[in-house]
Amino acid sequence: MADEARELANPPFSDATARRLVALLLEPDEAARLEQAERLIETDAPFATWLAERRREMRLPDESSTSKLAGWFCRQRLTLLAQSGDERPMEPAEADDAQLLTRLAEKLARLERLESEFAAALEQEKLASLRQLAYGASHEINNPLANISSRAQTLLRDESDPERRRKLATINAQAFRAHEMIADMMLFAKPPRLQIEEVAIAELLDGVAAEMLATAELQQTRIEISFPDDAEAIVLAADPTHLTEALRAMVRNSLEALQGGGQIELGIAADESPDEAGEQWVRITVRDNGPGFDDEVRRHLFDPYFSGREAGRGLGLGLAKTWTIVQLHGGRIDVVSQPQHGCTFTILLPFTDESETHGV
Repeated sequence: MADEARELANPPFSDATARRLVALLLEPDEAARLEQAERLIETDAPFATWLAERRREMRLPDESSTSKLAGWFCRQRLTLLAQSGDERPMEPAEADDAQLLTRLAEKLARLERLESEFAAALEQEKLASLRQLAYGASHEINNPLANISSRAQTLLRDESDPERRRKLATINAQAFRAHEMIADMMLFAKPPRLQIEEVAIAELLDGVAAEMLATAELQQTRIEISFPDDAEAIVLAADPTHLTEALRAMVRNSLEALQGGGQIELGIAADESPDEAGEQWVRITVRDNGPGFDDEVRRHLFDPYFSGREAGRGLGLGLAKTWTIVQLHGGRIDVVSQPQHGCTFTILLPFTDESETHGV
């Protein structure tokens, strides 16, 4: 009996089937409930096999008729296990059998909680691996890169041939790019100590837009800025260097999604917190009319080195770096997107007491 109970507590069919069972048992109409049971038996082979085995174990005749098997299932007494492992006999699965539904709902909730805990543990493992890689790269690669860059610059100073100068400049630029990639990885390995000062958000965002303008024009993309009349008064206590880098990565992400041309809109506003009434936040929006992306891409969008290639989003640390910097400032990022309907990133940064005194 204990083995049977364990099988009932952990049946050999999917979580999706378990959810369909809950929906079936919640159905108040008996005819509809039987129809759902028949459909489940016909379309879910593992569940049908398990049900037939249960009949044989109970020394009941084999029943090939789907309708009769469904009727038996809806009438039978089910035994579920509590988390402690004790058997809990239930009454027949009627619509008002709140206890049975509660037990099934608890099992599904526990499955979802375990999935969430597993995802969180996996994320910590990924970050731990990235930290280890970053430390190793920092020690083993940065020094050779510095030597390559230094020698390239020395040769460049004495070189007069245009083609050789171009090649040496490329070597130097690529060495610097590799150094920047390692620095980005170190952001996860050892988050920086923020150098907080007063930051005029409108001025900072203007600077990022100006920096990206040449790239945008090359790919026929417009960058539009929409600021309120009081934008100059929005001053935040923040690290200007890291915040600029976060916004630059976000705008670059939109540019990558708009390779065929399009539009990027930048905006800021002082707003109340969406969670706590009266708490003031700065809202920074980056909106593009690119291809957008689905929920699966959105779930992994801020993972280091995740690539949403079907959405035109590049492979790298850009958005992951933005997420980390925003979190270091006590903020968060909201994302709204649908395939073929563009994307809107909203950075929410809280005003500190210092911000409120010197800014808004």
